[in-house]
Parts: sequence; structure tokens; C-alpha cells
Amino acid sequence: MIKTTVAAAALLLAGGLMAPGAAQAAGCLKGAVAGGLIGHYAGHHGLLGAGIGCLYEHHQAAKRANERQAPADDRY
Repeated sequence: MIKTTVAAAALLLAGGLMAPGAAQAAGCLKGAVAGGLIGHYAGHHGLLGAGIGCLYEHHQAAKRANERQAPADDRY
């Protein structure tokens, strides 16, 4: 029962991040692959690892995008 719930949540999450309107899903695929592999070898939790890896890499990609868009601080 718990595995089914986790799998359904991971699929909904991945589907929501990869929707056609979600252009901000940068890094998700790379994170999902890495997280899935780590989760699989760390106790057969590949789907959970994929979901977490996708979220983490998406967060990191958003941070990098914000850093590129932020103006340089020239007060010094």
C-alpha cells in the first residue's frame, strides 16, 4: 500500500514538473536519473530517489538562473 502511494505521488510530481507549460523543469531529468540510481542501490527506493533528485536539481537550476539574472553588486 505504501509503495503504491509513493509511486503514485512520484509519478504525479514528475508529470507536473514535465508538463508542457512547465518550462522551468531544467535539471529535473539529470536529477531524476541520479536520484533513481542512488535510491535503487540504497534500499530499492528508486522512485522516491528519482522524485527527490528531480526536485533537488530543479531547485539548483532555478538558483543558477537567478544568479545569472541578478545584477552585479558594485558598491565596493
